[in-house]
Amino acid sequence: MHRDVMPIERIPDWEQRLARQDAFWSREIIDRPVVCITVPKRDSDYPYPAERPYASLRERWMDAGRAAEVALATAMNTEYLGDALPHAYPNLGPEVFSAFFGCELEFGEETSWSVPILDDWSQVDKVRFSEDNVYWRKILEITDALLAAGKGKFYTGITDLHPGADAIAAFRDPMRLNFDMVERPEQVKSLLRYVTDVYLRVYDCYHDKLRAARQPICTWAGIVSTKRWLVPSNDFSCMISPRMFRDVFLESIAEECRHYEAALYHLDGPGALKHLDALLEIPELTAIQWVYGEGNGRASDWLEVYTKCQAAGKGLQIGLAPDELDLFMESLRPEGVWLSVHGVREREQADAVIARVSGWTGRGRYRH
Repeated sequence: MHRDVMPIERIPDWEQRLARQDAFWSREIIDRPVVCITVPKRDSDYPYPAERPYASLRERWMDAGRAAEVALATAMNTEYLGDALPHAYPNLGPEVFSAFFGCELEFGEETSWSVPILDDWSQVDKVRFSEDNVYWRKILEITDALLAAGKGKFYTGITDLHPGADAIAAFRDPMRLNFDMVERPEQVKSLLRYVTDVYLRVYDCYHDKLRAARQPICTWAGIVSTKRWLVPSNDFSCMISPRMFRDVFLESIAEECRHYEAALYHLDGPGALKHLDALLEIPELTAIQWVYGEGNGRASDWLEVYTKCQAAGKGLQIGLAPDELDLFMESLRPEGVWLSVHGVREREQADAVIARVSGWTGRGRYRH
């Protein structure tokens, strides 16, 4: 079925797992909804790489060999249950796309952040993508290292890309961009056009590179699929009105969705919920990943968001605990649901969860 995809040696049903995840995008079910669970492997003797001396955090982040060794050790020390498949992606932090245009990255222990470069709109010509950019070349180097280390062991994905408003906010600084939305909307739109054009080429480069290496497409969001897909987002949208969002950014998000076969929108935080109606109007937007955020309850506290998305014909990626399953199985249709079940520590518990999901055939409260 997936002869053009590299097998994962220790997962005999890898093709079936891929098929279920491919079917998710069409809101179809082969035999049950997608359910992904990972647990630490018992008695694993595969060693993690020894700590190396680095002159700086930047040097550690930029070590492609270390990234590949950590990815392989993580894959070998983890059990992938249900439909979970081992995967890794090249990671220099969430603002690396902005760094491709000239922003410098500063590195912390767990993440990185970019330094704004657009102090004044008269300097907009300095915001330029280049294939000679050190971060562009480093992501490709890490991708190659992951592909080499992962053969038969894990899939290699696409780095975390934030084009659109988030890229411009990184160039400009979010607070300045807030003023620009009122004072210079046409200049924002012009830069957005350039950033979007570059992004579509960047995506094609990564997609084609991975498919040539017999990889499915995956990234930080956990879905592993042969479809041409990725994760549109606009975290900056929390800071602007629905009217501004529609006027300036909605079309670029729709254009991004049209560039894929499938798209999972990352809706980040309660401040972004005011834009959900606009997003649900995009025909090519396939599914929603609702991230309610730390301190804002659990998935089951936001059931109305999930039911609204499903009623609009969108798929759902849902992260939940085992004790929340019954509510979702009673309230939603199983078609177009991708579940990540967290808080599972033992294989026996995971098997019980998968058995429960396998019985999810009811229609729930939502009707077509």
